[in-house]
Amino acid sequence: MGSTELSGTEGVEVSTLVSTSSFGAMRSNGVEFAIMRGYRSTGSVDPNLAATVANAWAAGMSHVDVYQFPCYSCGNAAGQADALIGHLKDNSVKYGTVWLDVEGPGTYWGSSHVANAAFINDWLQAMKEQGAAIGIYTSASQWEPIVGSYTGGSAYPLWYANLDDTRGFDDFTPFGGWTKPSIKTHNTGTLFGAGVERLWRP
Repeated sequence: MGSTELSGTEGVEVSTLVSTSSFGAMRSNGVEFAIMRGYRSTGSVDPNLAATVANAWAAGMSHVDVYQFPCYSCGNAAGQADALIGHLKDNSVKYGTVWLDVEGPGTYWGSSHVANAAFINDWLQAMKEQGAAIGIYTSASQWEPIVGSYTGGSAYPLWYANLDDTRGFDDFTPFGGWTKPSIKTHNTGTLFGAGVERLWRP
C-alpha cells in the first residue's frame, strides 16, 4: 500500500436507482461523492438519473456528477449531448461535471480512429456550447484502440480505471495527452445494497 492510501476522497459510480438510505449509509462510512449514469449506450437518457442524483444530494454527498455513455452507432454526438443537458435542465438536476464514457472498442465504437475522434470532438464542442463542465472517463487500453493518437480530450479532466484496490495514482502511465488523472476507479462490488464502482480522488 502506498502513502496515497492514507489521504484523498472516496466516491462511488452507480448505474441503477440508488435510494437515499443506501447513499446515507455510504456517506456515514466515508463515501463523499457520487457519479451517476445519465445516458445509456442504447441512445437514451437513463430514467433513474434525476431521482438517483436527488437521493445522493439528500444523503449529504458533497459532490455529484453525471456520466454519459454515448451511442456511436446512433450518430449525432451533439444531439446526444444536448438531450442529456436538456433532461438535466428540465428536471432541475443539480450536478457538477458531465463525464464522457469512452470504452468498448469494437463493441460500442466504429473501426475508424478518425471517425471515432470526430464523434468525441463533436460531443465536447456541444457540451462546451451548453456551458457544461466536462471530463472524460477512459483508460489507455480503451482510448488508444478507439481513437489512436487523438489527443483532443486531454484538455479536460481524466477519470480512469485500474481495479488494483489501491487509492492512489502511482500506477498511472500517461496516454492520450493526459499526464495526470483526476479520479480513479479502483474496485467494484456491492455497497449497502447498491452495485457500485469504488472511486478515489486526491
